[in-house]
Amino acid sequence: MKTLSIRQPWAWLIIHGGKDIENRSWLTKFRGRFLVHASKGMTKQEYADAAEYAQRLGVTVPPAAELLRGGIIGSVEAIGSDISHPSPWYMPGNKAIVLRDPRPLPFISVNGRLGFFDVPCAIPETHKECLPK
Repeated sequence: MKTLSIRQPWAWLIIHGGKDIENRSWLTKFRGRFLVHASKGMTKQEYADAAEYAQRLGVTVPPAAELLRGGIIGSVEAIGSDISHPSPWYMPGNKAIVLRDPRPLPFISVNGRLGFFDVPCAIPETHKECLPK
């Protein structure tokens, strides 16, 4: 299944915090459900900047030590990609992957990669409803 690595706490914000845009330097033609992979890397400054941004939008992220990293944390549907977007999560100068219907999944340790990549479906039977039929 298609998967995209996203640094924390941005990955958590997509699955749990209402973040409906993934900011990237590139557009994508991909549409459909994909797995959200929380990258291993996260600096203290990256966490602080993202937490402050989220707080301004009324969302409190968990402490950095509680954020899962280095694996799949959920799935979300990509419904578009554009050079800008009116979402408060959109950061000018980036391209926007427009997202909807986030669904948390039990953590599955997987190595990340750049861009969209394929991961064999290893979702437990109890969470198959999170994936497309």
